[in-house]
Amino acid sequence: MEGARVPHAQSEQMSNSSSITQFLLLALADTRELQLLHFGLFLGIYLAALLANGLIIGAIACDHHLHTPMYFFLLNLALLDLGSISTTVPKAMANSFWDTRAISYAGCAAQVFFFVFCAATEVYLLTVMSYDRYVAICKPLHYGTLLGSRACVHMAAAAWGSGFLYALLHTANTFSLPLCQGNAVGQFFCEIPQILKLSCSDAYLRELGLLILSALLVFGCFVFIVLSYVQIFRAVLRIPSEQGRHKAFSTCLPHLAVVSLFISTGIFSHLKPPSITSPSLDLVMAVLYSVVPPAVNPLIYSMRNQELKESIRKVIYWMFVNVDKFSITVHK
Repeated sequence: MEGARVPHAQSEQMSNSSSITQFLLLALADTRELQLLHFGLFLGIYLAALLANGLIIGAIACDHHLHTPMYFFLLNLALLDLGSISTTVPKAMANSFWDTRAISYAGCAAQVFFFVFCAATEVYLLTVMSYDRYVAICKPLHYGTLLGSRACVHMAAAAWGSGFLYALLHTANTFSLPLCQGNAVGQFFCEIPQILKLSCSDAYLRELGLLILSALLVFGCFVFIVLSYVQIFRAVLRIPSEQGRHKAFSTCLPHLAVVSLFISTGIFSHLKPPSITSPSLDLVMAVLYSVVPPAVNPLIYSMRNQELKESIRKVIYWMFVNVDKFSITVHK
């Protein structure tokens, strides 16, 4: 293991990006026990996110009663959450388990592209979902007209397409920069702000400008989401039943909390001033916007939804029945 670390130390001194074949990710711990603890924590979170999002996808896909705009967008959100957490966490787990920090140049570029793609698409999709809830609660008579099946497909396609172009632009721009500050990335996955720190020319200002413009667009989406929920809350307050108001608030407030956490920590991580940068703060912010939302979203969106919970129970029952049938067949 010691011999494997010599090239790493040498590679940190590389002077230009053409000779960089790999990057070194942040070491989450320097003792074997803590490395295995981080591996176990990441594994638990990852499996929970896979199971929860997978159950939501299966329930919505299999139950025709859930083939409505709200659940269509929720299925898209679950797919994005799976893609997002699968881009960052498995590599961090592997590095902790094998006591290494290396990620290939192509692997780093792929991480940047797929994570930015999933994150950007999720922001646009959350904006569309807030509009869906606004129309459903505030303009129920126009719901079928404004959110027909064709309109829903077009909005989802626009979110995915915009996210793809956004990720392509940022990835190409980031990895076209000359890098001469070594190859050590101060994060557990390849994050654009950390790669920009390795740049040795004023060309990084171009990508920084794009990040600022992107943050303004994301902030605009966030303002739209908040305004949508303000209108929803105003409509909810007019509900005569106290139980109905409580149910609506207990459903909407967690949604808004998770969206706020995801967007605010993401913007802060990418635009915070260098004066308040520290490895521990960077790590906490990255976990809050890259790991927590994919793991928590399924709970938040299904917690107060009886229809979805019933469909998930049916999927789990179907899985157990088929596993039993398979085991009986194997034993025969």
